Amino acid sequence: MSRSRETEHAGCSHRRVGDGYRMPLEDGFQPRLMRERAADTIARFANISRSLVTVSFTSLTADAQGWRAIFRNTAMYSFLTNEVPMRLAILSTHPIQYHVAWFRAMASRADLGIHVYYCHRAIPQEHSRAGFGVEFDWDIPLLDGYPHSLLQNVAKQPGHGNFGGFDTPEVGEIIKSHEYDAVLVNGWHYKSAWQAIYACWQSRVKVIVRSDSHLHTPRSIAKRAVKYFTYRCFIPRFDACLAAGQWSREYFLHYGARPERIFLVPHSIDSERFQIEAKCLEPRRSELRKEKDLDNNAIVFMFSGKFIPKKRPMDFICAIERAVLRNPRIQGLMVGDGPLRAGCESIVRERRIPIRFTGFLNQSQITKAYVVSDALVLPSDGGETWGLVVNEAMACARLCIVSDRVGCGPDLVVPEETGSIFPLGDVKALANSMLELAGNPQRMISMGIGARSRLMNYSVETAVDGIIKSLAATLEPRVLHASA
Repeated sequence: MSRSRETEHAGCSHRRVGDGYRMPLEDGFQPRLMRERAADTIARFANISRSLVTVSFTSLTADAQGWRAIFRNTAMYSFLTNEVPMRLAILSTHPIQYHVAWFRAMASRADLGIHVYYCHRAIPQEHSRAGFGVEFDWDIPLLDGYPHSLLQNVAKQPGHGNFGGFDTPEVGEIIKSHEYDAVLVNGWHYKSAWQAIYACWQSRVKVIVRSDSHLHTPRSIAKRAVKYFTYRCFIPRFDACLAAGQWSREYFLHYGARPERIFLVPHSIDSERFQIEAKCLEPRRSELRKEKDLDNNAIVFMFSGKFIPKKRPMDFICAIERAVLRNPRIQGLMVGDGPLRAGCESIVRERRIPIRFTGFLNQSQITKAYVVSDALVLPSDGGETWGLVVNEAMACARLCIVSDRVGCGPDLVVPEETGSIFPLGDVKALANSMLELAGNPQRMISMGIGARSRLMNYSVETAVDGIIKSLAATLEPRVLHASA
């Protein structure tokens, strides 16, 4: 049996030695793919080095059986035993700050080899048009620690906002090269996703799709009917469906996915980074509050997000206004920017509501806002398919109040334990929740600690385990690139 394998994939051709067939390479593909495979090799050896350090420290406290289990999950074990990992291509629209830790964790697995393909890389002006309200680049590295490539986007108007904004025909040819055991597609609302899905079906490559959509978004009866019959034509054909949480699992089931083919891959963040930053900043809480013009003894509720209709920032403002009448210690902090910000600031000034605005805060600054606050409020409508600011707040040990249409509510927000849930648009109920919590600051601290503990079940590690389980259930045993 030959294990020799040479693969070139990009554009529309590949070559593999040792499995009985060859295909000619087209001009221009080889240099790019040599770079990709070199990057994969470098990343793999980096993971081996990291695994040595991990094993060295962990084994100090592990018994013999535990040590073996730890070692088997390292890149060094795979390297020494020459085991072939599962090969997974991941298609994503663009680099997203919340995906970085997840991709890095997958890249560090001994039993998994990944390569992320991006359809587009957004420029600062696109962030502004997407609702952030300001032009910026993320100030944390989004492309370090995992193999990745940027596909050629041939769309006439590239970027978000329309189905054809991500158009990358070469992804189909990459999939047809059979370099990967499976392809993970993040969502199906863009053209590139369907280019990948069709290529998988044509090439008999396993296709895994992840979604956080749920059934609690307002839809007309006509639209619901069309979606029901249309989606049931393709969702059951996916080899695995990755649900972000309880509501997205129900969504997949509603449209015909088999229960045994649905796996939990929750939305997750780099919780460790937020926890470390919050712990370091906590002693400076009074100083940071002074910088933001917040009273040191205030009970501060925080809104964080784009100032756009689906986030309903005015619900937050009106609830603070009502709550302050009964508890003058209550103040609000609004983080973010967008088209509705000017109107919100105008109302706050006119009514003299004790709310401060920070504007947009990048990833290196956002933890400060959580530290000066006592709780997060997310009043969004059903368009909020998850709400990763809730993950961020909970990582910083802050309880969360969310509307009953926010996607993460059933998973993360447990009333009386990690926060509270109020009916969408019910400003009076939101104000009452604020008042009840503000009446017992020590209980708020306890609930924040409970929120942080709750988040452990929705970690990057849990998301990676979900990927491994979906691949193990989807792929046939030991066909993973073994050469006949």
